[in-house]
Amino acid sequence: MTTKPDVQITNAIMMVRPSRFCSNPQTIESNALQAQQGDADDAAIQQQALVEFDALVTALCAAGIEVIVFDDAPKPVTPDALFPNNWLSTHADGTTVLYPMMAENRRLERDYDFLQRLQADHRFRVNRLVELSNFETKSHFLEGTGSLVLDRVNAIAYASLSARTHPEIIREFCNELEYQEVTFHAVDETGVPYYHTNVFMCIARGVAILCSESIVDDQERSKVRESLAQTDYEIVEINRAQVRAFAGNMIGLQTPDGDQILAMSSRAKDALHENQLEILQQYGHIITASIDIIEKYSGGSVRCMIAELFLPRE
Repeated sequence: MTTKPDVQITNAIMMVRPSRFCSNPQTIESNALQAQQGDADDAAIQQQALVEFDALVTALCAAGIEVIVFDDAPKPVTPDALFPNNWLSTHADGTTVLYPMMAENRRLERDYDFLQRLQADHRFRVNRLVELSNFETKSHFLEGTGSLVLDRVNAIAYASLSARTHPEIIREFCNELEYQEVTFHAVDETGVPYYHTNVFMCIARGVAILCSESIVDDQERSKVRESLAQTDYEIVEINRAQVRAFAGNMIGLQTPDGDQILAMSSRAKDALHENQLEILQQYGHIITASIDIIEKYSGGSVRCMIAELFLPRE
């Protein structure tokens, strides 16, 4: 099956309002950006997370983005339910991909009812379902557009290998969707692999954000940069300190007028230098929301909270 090339950004997204947000003990070992909860009160953290979630939704809606919000159920307990991009990706030919998750409680986030409601209530059409989640039986994982940063226009999948990003499943994804893979290894200041590629890399329309210094091997670094340059992306370099502030975890989205916005957290924007912001603002208006509690206790940010909807519509 030949996959119809996607546009790079979309106007419609899916988000999941959390019901039991907290620091997930099953993910913290592989996520160096996630904080231990300690004695912090569960109810207080959940309430603040809801405030932050709703503020981000409000900011995106005000920018003209169609935000479809589903509510996470109280049971089973899924602390990271607000990150649907890790279990789901959608594509312009009607393909929907479901992904294998490393943490057992994150596997419970996959919700077929959400897919049915996208079709029944919002007129999206799923033509093909690609189930990669069965790789969990082999303890191999690929966590959606956290593990994969997709150049949809040129059908290239960028992926930094880690415990949550297995090369066998990258190949399977690329075979199913007719993508080219660009894999590499990236680590933080202490030599620990970044758990997801989208922590330090983003591809929007016309521009790519990248922390090149995190890519260990010189040849791999050159390969990534050359691939982006050959596909006409202007590269905005960020450093590891900015990665810790989630400056790499942004996303490009399209307004009803066809303009691009770049959505990121307030913390991420504050970490960017003036010259970096000037370049980004040439490609789109920057939209921010403060999600400090979500970032602290999950180790994820704005891009992780958004599952893009590229499916055709009835």
